[in-house]
Amino acid sequence: MPHRAPGSPRTKRNHLAGRPIRYYRPRGSAEVRTLIDEGFQAFNAARLGESCRIYCDKMLSPDHDTTIALTVAGALTPAGLGGAMIELMERGLIDFVISTGANLYHDLHYALNFTLHRGSPFVDDRELYDDGVIRIYDVLFPAQVLLDTDTYVREFLVRSGIDGPISTAELHYALGHDLMAKHPGCEQYSVLAAAAKAGVPIYTSSPGDSSIGMNIAFHELMNDGHLMIDPNKDVNEICAIILAGQKNGAVILGGGSPKNFYLQGQPTLWEVYGIPKGGNDYFIQITTDQVVWGGLSGATPAEAVSWGKVNPGVLPDTCVTYCDSTIAFPLFAEYAVGHANNRRPLKRLVEKRDALVAALKAEASKPRDAEDA
Repeated sequence: MPHRAPGSPRTKRNHLAGRPIRYYRPRGSAEVRTLIDEGFQAFNAARLGESCRIYCDKMLSPDHDTTIALTVAGALTPAGLGGAMIELMERGLIDFVISTGANLYHDLHYALNFTLHRGSPFVDDRELYDDGVIRIYDVLFPAQVLLDTDTYVREFLVRSGIDGPISTAELHYALGHDLMAKHPGCEQYSVLAAAAKAGVPIYTSSPGDSSIGMNIAFHELMNDGHLMIDPNKDVNEICAIILAGQKNGAVILGGGSPKNFYLQGQPTLWEVYGIPKGGNDYFIQITTDQVVWGGLSGATPAEAVSWGKVNPGVLPDTCVTYCDSTIAFPLFAEYAVGHANNRRPLKRLVEKRDALVAALKAEASKPRDAEDA
């Protein structure tokens, strides 16, 4: 690969002159719905339409009361997709979220009123380094944004007084409320703040693999802090949420660790706790990965059947759209907001976690026949 794309413009070292990236909020465009229903007729355009209809007609149907997870991998909040996530959460169309820590860390930039800019992927990264500019493909912002966001996280950890093992949902709930207290109104454009307001728990499958986790490590080493992310709590809370659902389904953006962290809930129930829940009822994935490489990100819902992650009888209610999430997800959300099933009562699962885990323990403690275990 050339260092510069052939024909790309020479840099003028005004790297941050691009328009600010904003959190776009879908409005339910009738034109987008018409395009998807009538214009997207074959190949992955048709698969996106199929995903939209499975989500809106079935998962969001009042008759089904589906507990819906959104899993998020890839640099989606820096690209402005947080607005679509917020709109779905506020409308009760997403009940809980599993995200990479990086997406939540970069969401903090918006909450703290820092600016990320549209740019070019064909700039000279040596110049960016010299000028103190960070690049995420074609998203550019000053390195000072990282330092100031880190400062906020470290001050929050001290301010919160949290001392002991907690789930990532509890951490993010406290962080979201702190953001709203320090920056009133930020719930309009911050996923973390909006989720705290709506009672939507947000989990991180690899909390140490992000700048939030890096600052928690600093808090322990330098402040003798005892805040500890307990992954066992996350596993049990997600399993408890899945167990309590009348039906279960997920919208999976990308793949990666968040995808598996959600899908492992069903095997945990039957394989570890001996609870025959039966697998997910709905599975929608938007990804650029392929099944042929053998990785989890590209694994199909059909393959997930053998693991007990997807109910074998519901494969017609599963769909994989092979497309960049930054293209497909805004269209998907726009379609949903314009649908008749565009609002549901908030489940506020973040406030029910303890009761749900207690119910999981009670169910797992029941004696079962050997053939049921």
